[in-house]
Amino acid sequence: MKYIKTIIAFFGALAAGALFSSCLDDDDSNSLGRPTALVTVSPGSDGTFVMYLDDNTVLTPSNMKSSPFKEKEVRALVNYTEDKLLSGKSDIRSVHINWIDSIRTKQPVAFVEGDDSYGNDPIEIIPDWVTVAEDGYITMRIRTLWGSPSKVHVINLVTGVNPDDPNEIELRHNANGDVYGRYGDALVAFNLNGWPGFEGRAKIKLRWKSFTGERVSEFELKMRDIASSGEPEKSWFNKNIK
Repeated sequence: MKYIKTIIAFFGALAAGALFSSCLDDDDSNSLGRPTALVTVSPGSDGTFVMYLDDNTVLTPSNMKSSPFKEKEVRALVNYTEDKLLSGKSDIRSVHINWIDSIRTKQPVAFVEGDDSYGNDPIEIIPDWVTVAEDGYITMRIRTLWGSPSKVHVINLVTGVNPDDPNEIELRHNANGDVYGRYGDALVAFNLNGWPGFEGRAKIKLRWKSFTGERVSEFELKMRDIASSGEPEKSWFNKNIK
């Protein structure tokens, strides 16, 4: 694709140089088996929907009238083919959706003193093209230990952790005792649009506990005016996280 949105990586050791994209390049997008892009699926009041590719580009589906996720606004992986006769070089592009599947999309939670439900188990944020901050969302590929298939890992983005800095947030992981096994990855997204204290272009400080110690990353996140609605979405990409 011609437009590639990048941000500084959310990984302490690589924060100085690694960059990631919310869409694949031209060679990768030719395969129907791989996602073309990571988008925000935003339903309209008339039953139609659009997909936000980044902070500036809107995709309108030519072969689907209503969102498969109904009234929910979610982040999703999509494979699409651009309708070249209709799109041109506009920031509003008409596309044919070949397939689309949502990823786990959540709201942040406000910090409550003494609440142990957030957990403090280690988690890694993986440098990857789906680890990106755009459109008011923080989307990331995470990695941790998975053992029991019956255990659900709870991942939260906690706000209000620093009274002196309202834009400091923490990624928290509650493994519910499932702390042995093999490393595995999952995708999760958090919607900060409309969240109190986050307006315009916010400077975010993100902290998390990795397997090698505490990590911190700072980056900018541009918010969208309209906040999402509906319950969090879960799909096969994230079957063991909540």
